[in-house]
Amino acid sequence: MKLRTLAIVCLMMSLSVTAGAQMRSRTYRIPRPDYKKMGVLVLSPKESREERRLEREDRKMERKLLDVSRKEQRRARKEQEQQELRTGILWLHGGGYISGMKSMAKWVGRPKELVRKYGAVVVSPGYRLSFEHPYPAAIEDCYTALEWMVEHADELGIRSDQIFVGGESAGGGLAAALCILARDRGEIRIAYQMPLYPMLDDRDTESSRDNHNRVWDTPRNHYGWQQYLGVLYGSRWVPPYAAAARETDYRGLPPCYTFVCKGEPFYSETVTYCENLRKAGVEVAYDVFEGLYHAFDIYQPDLPESRLAADSFEQHYLYAREHYFAPQER
Repeated sequence: MKLRTLAIVCLMMSLSVTAGAQMRSRTYRIPRPDYKKMGVLVLSPKESREERRLEREDRKMERKLLDVSRKEQRRARKEQEQQELRTGILWLHGGGYISGMKSMAKWVGRPKELVRKYGAVVVSPGYRLSFEHPYPAAIEDCYTALEWMVEHADELGIRSDQIFVGGESAGGGLAAALCILARDRGEIRIAYQMPLYPMLDDRDTESSRDNHNRVWDTPRNHYGWQQYLGVLYGSRWVPPYAAAARETDYRGLPPCYTFVCKGEPFYSETVTYCENLRKAGVEVAYDVFEGLYHAFDIYQPDLPESRLAADSFEQHYLYAREHYFAPQER
């Protein structure tokens, strides 16, 4: 089955779960360094009419009761807005670097629940795919989206000191690589990373070398990396911004949470990445599920393991929201 078909299957499986979701979606067109524009999907909580009516009444009452100057009113309003700012999450879709679309964040996997349940604002960029644009196109697009997100934090209603990055599969690989790139460039600070069962290592690992499980297997993995890395594939010159497992210095990277199952190709590289973060003094937590297959939580969301994974992910997100901040220096 082709990867694009798999993405469509994921969309259809998730429609019933997201029906009636109180989310607002907007699409922006932002410039890339090559002067072309990239589509970015923004998901945010949608307030009900009753909530907006009550808010208007509260503001009217405040103006009647508080006999203060306009300057003090503006100061109070600014403080209130600061308190109401939301966590901003840059979520990168999966698809083996060769397929997928920004709209997957609205229907597939974990990000939609962070918007619906916890009021997060999710930004999902339509990064270039490797069929036509191999590395470094995708990671540079993701960095451009990260820059745009920080620069437009006020407009998006998010805290610039609480930018999280996450993604599934190849999106998780991009999330990890983006954290390394952002640390090394020193321009933007990421507060937390959530690379779920990430595609991190272009080399064969113990779990990816001879894996013929469902959804993603060894032949697909080789093909995905060949397309993404181009002439770099198979060489020792692959940088960590292309394959995060190539990194040798994990110091200064954001705290991390992920989950993975033992039956999929990315099991070994996910555990290795997490343990390398731990050795470098980075706070990290991860869950491992027995057996199963790649992206099991998306394809079979009603499995007991899928429910456990979703619950653990949300609990770690809530902890991160209360504890992890990274003020921007510019």
